Amino acid sequence: MRILIRQLFITSLALGALGLGASSAYAQSSLQSSSAPASASSTQDPAQALIGLNKQLDTIKTTLSSKTATGTPLNDLRSQAGTVQQQANQWLETLTPQMDSVQSRLTVLGPPPAAGAPPETAAVSQQRRQLERDKSKLDSEIKQAQLLSQDAIKLTTEIAETRNEQFQMQLAMRANSPLSLHFWSDIANSFPDDTDHLKRIGGLLADGVNDAWQPGNRTPFLLCLLGAVLLIVPGRWLVERAALAVVIRFMPEGHFRRSALAVIFTLTVTLSIGLAFWLIHQGLNWNDTLDEDLETLAQSIVRSAFFSAFIAGLGRALLSYHHPSWRLPVLMDGTARALRWFPWLLGGAFLLLGVLEHVNSAAGSSLPATVCTHAFLALLISGLIGTALVRIKRIKRHHDHEKQVKHSLWVGALAGVATLAVAVAWLAVLSGYIAFAFFISWQMLWVGMIVASLYMLIHLQHDLFETLLTPKGRSGQKLQSAFNISPNALEQSSTILSAICRVLLLLVAVGTLLMPFGGGPNDLFSHIGNVFVGLKVGQLTIKPGAIFNALIVFVAGMLVVRIIKRWLAEQLLPKTRFDLGMQMSIITLLNYVAVVIVFALSLKTADVSLESLTWIASALSVGIGFGLQAIVSNFISGLILLAEQPVKVGDWVSMSGVEGDVKRINVRATEIQLWDRSTMIVPNSQFITQNVRNVTHGNALGRVKITLPMPLGTDAAKMREIMMEVLTGSEVTLETPAPYVRLDDVTSSAMTFSGVAYVHSPRDASAVKSDLLFEMLSRLEKAQLPLSTPQSMIVRNLGPLGEDSPAAPG
Repeated sequence: MRILIRQLFITSLALGALGLGASSAYAQSSLQSSSAPASASSTQDPAQALIGLNKQLDTIKTTLSSKTATGTPLNDLRSQAGTVQQQANQWLETLTPQMDSVQSRLTVLGPPPAAGAPPETAAVSQQRRQLERDKSKLDSEIKQAQLLSQDAIKLTTEIAETRNEQFQMQLAMRANSPLSLHFWSDIANSFPDDTDHLKRIGGLLADGVNDAWQPGNRTPFLLCLLGAVLLIVPGRWLVERAALAVVIRFMPEGHFRRSALAVIFTLTVTLSIGLAFWLIHQGLNWNDTLDEDLETLAQSIVRSAFFSAFIAGLGRALLSYHHPSWRLPVLMDGTARALRWFPWLLGGAFLLLGVLEHVNSAAGSSLPATVCTHAFLALLISGLIGTALVRIKRIKRHHDHEKQVKHSLWVGALAGVATLAVAVAWLAVLSGYIAFAFFISWQMLWVGMIVASLYMLIHLQHDLFETLLTPKGRSGQKLQSAFNISPNALEQSSTILSAICRVLLLLVAVGTLLMPFGGGPNDLFSHIGNVFVGLKVGQLTIKPGAIFNALIVFVAGMLVVRIIKRWLAEQLLPKTRFDLGMQMSIITLLNYVAVVIVFALSLKTADVSLESLTWIASALSVGIGFGLQAIVSNFISGLILLAEQPVKVGDWVSMSGVEGDVKRINVRATEIQLWDRSTMIVPNSQFITQNVRNVTHGNALGRVKITLPMPLGTDAAKMREIMMEVLTGSEVTLETPAPYVRLDDVTSSAMTFSGVAYVHSPRDASAVKSDLLFEMLSRLEKAQLPLSTPQSMIVRNLGPLGEDSPAAPG
């Protein structure tokens, strides 16, 4: 059921993003697929239901292998096979829990008593036999459901291959050339019958209009017609002006406003014209008065109208010839003006294509009439595209003397392919390969619409993320303040999200391009999903959906961890008695634990068990034994540092010639800021295995020692008094331990006095010592107690050849 919902969601996303609601074949297939039961009925017998599914599968196989298979649309057969597969999977999901329940009850009962053991009671024996019968039945039904699902998958693949073969045969089919008389003679011969068929459709349409004009239906019919006219002419203009006013009022200036306007203008044209046709259809069929065939034709025309309006609106929004500043592609104004009518002409050509195709189908037109219609439409569509290319080339040639606009390589390649396709289509029509020419013309229109839609959506999502996550924008500043995200992280997130959306849009576009070949977005994503589901690495199975869910859990978990860390660091821990180092250690340890928990939850969401990772653990154990010993040792040492805290953030440490403040304790290494503001990265293991001096550990006090040499005749008592006054008079020195002054030494030339005082922190000792020295020197000068001057002796050689001798060389 989850797979079905995901596939339907992806398909609806592709249709909504690229405007593919008008594809009638795919819409019918989706409608039939959605008509399947949403879940297996609990009241229905599984055995009978599986037998019914088996009969349906046999009927599909018989229809496919019979000679009349060409009379049944292969898309219908493919849809029916897909429905059988979905129902088989639903029964499989229903029966598997029942099987687990029965097995659990058997496990509770335990094995039967062995020979010679006391027999079990009759009630237990009866319950065991009943559970065994239920287990056998459920096992058979589960196996049958699995076989049905596999057979349906194989049959779906076979139908797709058959359709591709028929498609290739149709393209290779050659008819009479329009340049030959046989082509026109066949049309003339079948003209009376085709005219009668068209008259029948015209009669049904006349009857429908007549019924709509009856008194009970006339007023709704006229109101619907009036509403359609108002939607197409003034309604679209008013909606565009209102949307423009809202965008200018609430959206900031920039690229996002431009891309948003392109999308809005595309949707306004699509909805105004499409809803106008829908209103006309509702007016004609107000009380279900239309014939069944005419109702089917009208619904098909309405879908074609939506699609053709999307083509016209998309081209109009991209050209934007009235407002060049709103234009997304890089085009000269002359080119935009020259092509301003071509989106409407191409949209009208597709509407004509849809109308003629459905009219031929409803009227049962002859083969010559169908071939003639295809030839006309191929020439019309390819002719319009060729004319647009010629105009573009002429404008470029006319502006050769001006500065040319540089285009990307893919633009030139696309124009070259389109030119070649136009030439091939015309040659194919003239040579009789009309089916091939019609296919090429339709593909040009289809690919152009897909490429233009992809171009617009890529610009929209890129501009959206750039606007929301720009560091200078309002939303970016709110994200920075709320989650403490750096500007670089915002820019990187914008780039990553834009790249992911671009890849997803490319996948949807590729899947949509495959639709005319019998594929589609659903098939593309199913194929990709099957590839990943089948990818196994050892016992580990990789599933794309589980990986996506795991990424969501991991990102959400890391955001929660970030919020909790910020709350601890800014609100809770500053209000406690812990010092800064203890606070940082607590935050770091909790961060490690939280990251491990989030990672484990992500693995659980991805359906990855620890048993599946045993081979990874084995490989890592070998690596740890050889090359990862140092990394593991540093990691364990980091945990020890955070737990025991011999060294914490904010400490002043000295080891192996490195002395500075501990700024951060990471998983592998510790950052120490030196006195010159540089940072030394020290592995954590060195703090465990080597001698480390922690100057500030245990609330250590700072010690200030001042040594002054004085002459021998100095009054020692006066000197001691002055030094004690300075040491005790300072506001930063401590009373306990009390300062003291000592006479350390008396030599033949000086007396050495030393004074010692204590301060609150070793970091303050140097500055306090300087202040005390300034104060002592000032007081000694006032007391006329000079410091001792060291005596130096200079010995000179005054001999006859000494440097002062007159005989010495000058």
